Amino acid sequence: MKNAKTRMITGCGMLIAVAVILQYVEFAIPLVPSFIKLDFSDLPEIIGAFLYGPIAGVLICAFKNILHLMVSQSGFVGELSNFLLGATFAGVAGFIYQKNKTKKQAILAGIIGAVLMAVVSLPINYFVIYPMYYTILGFPEAAVLQMYQVILPSVKSIAQALLIFNVPFTLLKGIIIVFFTTIVYKRISILLKGEIQK
Repeated sequence: MKNAKTRMITGCGMLIAVAVILQYVEFAIPLVPSFIKLDFSDLPEIIGAFLYGPIAGVLICAFKNILHLMVSQSGFVGELSNFLLGATFAGVAGFIYQKNKTKKQAILAGIIGAVLMAVVSLPINYFVIYPMYYTILGFPEAAVLQMYQVILPSVKSIAQALLIFNVPFTLLKGIIIVFFTTIVYKRISILLKGEIQK
């Protein structure tokens, strides 16, 4: 029992380190505003949630963002957004996977987690994150909206912009993470847990 707990703590620590590194590897995506970037730092969270349970996935997400605060340029707003969405993704996916630890269940759990992450991204961004950008970081709502309008002039509101751009982007990001998880999960589970997962 003690060895299993030690392996779990060590494994989570390694996954946090990888997540922090991956958070620096981000890509601008065509057809979305330049401040929206794709990174793969949710991948270790999903792997941790599958290996050790949903709480582990959420904690990996939390520690990753706490460590990123030391070099943050977003005044913790970006980290808060990343945590809220990533914790939803990892928590939901990990919870569903624990019910039946098969590859099909992992894919299903990941897709459901990605869908829910995309769904909650709308109210989280609209009511929490974007208002913090306006007030804390001093980006006027009109200026943020204009960044969307450069790409699609017919966008009339932040809510509409989030629905058209952010929600599909968040879903796509989640699906990409699920795809890579299915590729690397078994190898990483052998490395971190010392046993072949189903």
